Amino acid sequence: MSSVDVAIIGAGVIGASVAYHLAQRGCKHILVIDPGAQPGHGSTGRATGGFRAQFSSEINIRLSLLSRDKLRRFRDEIGVDSGYRPCGYLFLARQQATLDALRAAQALQHATGLDEAREVAPDEIARLNPAIKTDDLIGGVFCPTDGFIRPLELLRGYLDRARQLGVEVRYNTPCTGFEMRGERIAAVRTPTATIAVERVVNAAGAWAALVADYAGVELPVSPLRRQVAITEPCALLPEHMPMTIFTDDGFHLRVRDGRILLLWPDQPIVDDRFDTSISDEWLAEVTRRAHSCVPCLTQASIDRQSCWGGLYEMSPDKHALLGAAPSVENFYLANGSSGHGVMHAPALGHLLSEIMLDGHTTTLDTHALRPSRFAELQLNAVSELL
Repeated sequence: MSSVDVAIIGAGVIGASVAYHLAQRGCKHILVIDPGAQPGHGSTGRATGGFRAQFSSEINIRLSLLSRDKLRRFRDEIGVDSGYRPCGYLFLARQQATLDALRAAQALQHATGLDEAREVAPDEIARLNPAIKTDDLIGGVFCPTDGFIRPLELLRGYLDRARQLGVEVRYNTPCTGFEMRGERIAAVRTPTATIAVERVVNAAGAWAALVADYAGVELPVSPLRRQVAITEPCALLPEHMPMTIFTDDGFHLRVRDGRILLLWPDQPIVDDRFDTSISDEWLAEVTRRAHSCVPCLTQASIDRQSCWGGLYEMSPDKHALLGAAPSVENFYLANGSSGHGVMHAPALGHLLSEIMLDGHTTTLDTHALRPSRFAELQLNAVSELL
């Protein structure tokens, strides 16, 4: 039987970040396994690449600020351009209650150090994004240092640098179970091998609860489909347009590589939670909303064959679980980022390496992300807007 010091289940951007940060701290004998055939086969490769620090909880703001610092140094540290472009995020409000919630979140953002976030009136909204219809808007918020990243480049950078530091990555290698010894994981099973382990990291994304179940851990993380419509190439909107979000109903859009991405959160699928197909009804509805909110998009054509679906890994309070599993002493969790996993991956990998190697975090306080909070009934406040 072969053995490793750390086995990481999942080679998406969070697993890759954990592997790199552990190896960069000097941890040896790290193995990353993934069921996919190649990098980016899962949720990382289906992410739209948004990055923001405009959140309504302090911990998510701080995760974004830490990730932003690391993204700005990414080329120097990792040797790859992460694609970070500060084009901004523009949240729009039609109703007073929505604007009040955005203002309250912005007060917290200012208190947490995101000083550049500001409120914008309809006339400034029209300057920031001249294409949108503003006659039904009462205001919004904007942060110029929010923007976009390249998820696959972030993944490639972490994987390549981790390999250079001695990390082994195996594709086509699902985790099929654990061998337990008391309250510890003694070995990880795959279809072709049983690997003795000292520590295990669950970075399995939308499949995290299935992996946790192998250790007898009930993990409150579930998959949620998100669909993306994409237009044929067009020049209707500029590449530097901010991510624009109609906060009242969740419709949002951005430009990427000369195409426009259209998104709107529909209802969860009940019968097959891992379904990533595109619904024709959803596509018709998101197109209708696009035409209503951005009139020039009536001239755009949807590229039906290029539209896609992906999976968020949702936790009950829409915050990540980060740290040791409560009942298994050598099992660590980096799960449940609830749609923020790619943007927070630099921070989460850094912080989990501190937890695993130092016993606690020193960069920032992650108490709000402790996995035990659900059993303690100490959930974070949930915002439906941010």
